[in-house]
Order: sequence, then C-alpha cells, then structure tokens
Amino acid sequence: MLFSYHAIDQDGHEREGTIEAPSKDIAVSALQRRNLIISAIESAEKPPFLSFELPFMNRISNKEIVILSRQVATLFEAQVSALRVFRLLASEVDNKQLSTVLSAVGDDLQGGMPINKALARHPKVFSTFYVNMVRAGEESGKLSETFVYLADYLDRTYDVVSKAENALIYPVFVVAVFFGVMGLMLTLVIPKISAVLVDSGQPIPLYTAIIIGFSNFLVHYGFFIFIALVGGGLYLWELSRTEAGKLTLDRLKLSVPYVGDLYNKLYLARIADNLSTMLLSGISVVEAIDITGSVVGNAAYEAVLTQAAADVKGGSSISDALDKHPEIPGIMVAMTKVGEETGELGKILTTLAKFYNREVSNAVDTLVGLIEPIMIVLLGLGVGTLLAAVLLPIYNLAGAI
Repeated sequence: MLFSYHAIDQDGHEREGTIEAPSKDIAVSALQRRNLIISAIESAEKPPFLSFELPFMNRISNKEIVILSRQVATLFEAQVSALRVFRLLASEVDNKQLSTVLSAVGDDLQGGMPINKALARHPKVFSTFYVNMVRAGEESGKLSETFVYLADYLDRTYDVVSKAENALIYPVFVVAVFFGVMGLMLTLVIPKISAVLVDSGQPIPLYTAIIIGFSNFLVHYGFFIFIALVGGGLYLWELSRTEAGKLTLDRLKLSVPYVGDLYNKLYLARIADNLSTMLLSGISVVEAIDITGSVVGNAAYEAVLTQAAADVKGGSSISDALDKHPEIPGIMVAMTKVGEETGELGKILTTLAKFYNREVSNAVDTLVGLIEPIMIVLLGLGVGTLLAAVLLPIYNLAGAI
C-alpha cells in the first residue's frame, strides 16, 4: 500500500512524501528508522477506477537511467553521502516507478548494504553490467568517476540503438500501410468492379482474372489467413521465450541482407564498448566477457562470449578465444591481439567501439537514404498494377458500347 506522510527530521525541517509498505504500522517503523518524527500519515491509495495505469506509463527508459547516473555522479563529486543522494533523487524524479526503486535502494543503504548490492535487487532497472561497474567503483574508491563512465556509456548506447531502431520504424510503417491499402482495395473495391466486368460478358484478360481470383480468395478466406498470421505470431513469441528458439531467431535476424549487417555492427560496437569500459574500470577479463555476454542483447553473440570466457579462463588469450567464432570479424581479433601484446587492450577496444559506432551511423544514414525512393517506387508499382488490371478492361468495355 502507498502512504503519504508529514514528518520532522533531525534538523527540525518539515518533510513530506510517500512510502510503500504492506501496512500502516510497517510504514511508521520504516519512517522512524530514517530518524523522522511523524506528525501525520494516511493512505494515499486511489480508488480502483483512478489507480489503473497502462504498463508503459511508468516504464523506466534508458534516457532516465542516463540522467540519473549523471545526477548521482554530480552529487558524489559534491561529497554528498550515498544515502542522501538516493533519498534526494527519489523525491525529485518524475517517474513514480523509478522513485519507488530509488527509495528502496535508500532503505537498503540505511540498513548497511553496499550500493552495488542495493542496485542488484532491481535487475529490471540496473543491468548486471551497471551493478558490476558500481561494484568496481566502490572497491577502487572512484564512485563519481564510475557513474560518469556509466552515463557516457549509456548515452552512447542509447544514441546508437535509438538511431538504428528509428531507421527501421519507417520502412515497417510504410510496408504496413502498403499491405493495408492493398487489402482494402482487394476486399472492398475490386469485388464491386469485377462484378461489372463479369456481368458485361466481355473476355477478361489473364492478368485481370488473376487479380479478381486473388480478390475473391481474400474475401472468402481472408479471415482464415488472419487467424493463421495471428497463430504464427503467437508461435514465434512462444519460440522466442525458449533458449533454442531465441538463438535461432537471433541468428536469423543477423542473416537478413543489409539489415543483418547493421545489427552485426551494432552488437560488435556494444561488445567493444562494454569490454573497454569494464576493463578500464578494473574488472577482470573473464568477468568482463561474461557480463558483456549477458547484456549484449543477442543470443548468438551471447553464446560466442560465453564460450570465449570459458576459453580465457582455461588459459587461452582473448584474441585466440574470439578467433574461433566466425561472428567476430578479423579486424576485431587483430586489434584485440595488438591490445594484449601492448597492454593497452582497454584503449584499443575503445577505438574499436568508436569505429563500429561510426559504421552503424553510416549504415543507418545509407538505409534511410535508400528506403524512401524504394518504398515510393514499390507502392506506385503495386497500386498502379492493381488499378491497371481492373480499369483497362473497363475502358475497353466503355469503348465497345
């Protein structure tokens, strides 16, 4: 339950806010552990018809985590204690779910828990990579620098991923509109026109007969096609929830012409960026590879990195471990080998990450430049062919009268 409260802190200042707790007594106890003197507390729960919220309304975005990381870094540099940092940010953020998470982190810190363990209790908000970076920062005494690294890394990742996703939204939208328009014409317009042609008794050209036959098929069996598509979508969704299915679908995604190349570069940039950030922060090589595999976002690359971590743990060099897998390009293997030999692996991987980020940006720009004219031509050809197959016989019929 959610409770709103008014209280006075140790310095005599009035405080007000909300707290999540199973009961009022537990809420009071939690506030008292924060050294607050409670003057009023009451339920802040809304009636059911007012408390309904869609799942995406309070979703915590990557952008919010970027801003949070920068705020934490700034407050740590100002010598503000960790507990006060998370308490302050919990009261300031607009996202209700993020505020609840930060309040819980503050409670754990007050109970004596390290920051990384407090964050680890919220894996949907703070990834394994994030938690381990914070742990490295705590161990090295460089927490403010660590949160700056995290914010910079998340910022880069957010820009690259959002750019790639936005580039793919446009063609998907255009294709969906194309099929929608064609479907409406074939099921609503063409049947009425075809009835005129059939009643006229005039010979129907082959291409027009094909269009009319396809239209009749959609009118009579379109519902079954829709059911089949929904069933196929549900099957793919269930398949993606299994390890083998996810691996198959992720490999298929990487094999799609051009789009697969874009995804490959995106994942390679993420791998290089993750590894460089963690290695420069003092995290061990094996742990860095393991963590990168868990957050890379593709089952095929996760399998590669899991095996590579096992090989490195068994005594293999990183370059040799990566060289066994065709998913890792030769340039990455060669650059990694140079980094190992010179002792500058972290910096070499940073250079690789910048290279692949540029490659992703260039690929996205090229894709966006090609998509619009191609889609316009395809739409024109599709609609033009459909209209010509039906209207030309009508013109011939009008001329014969």
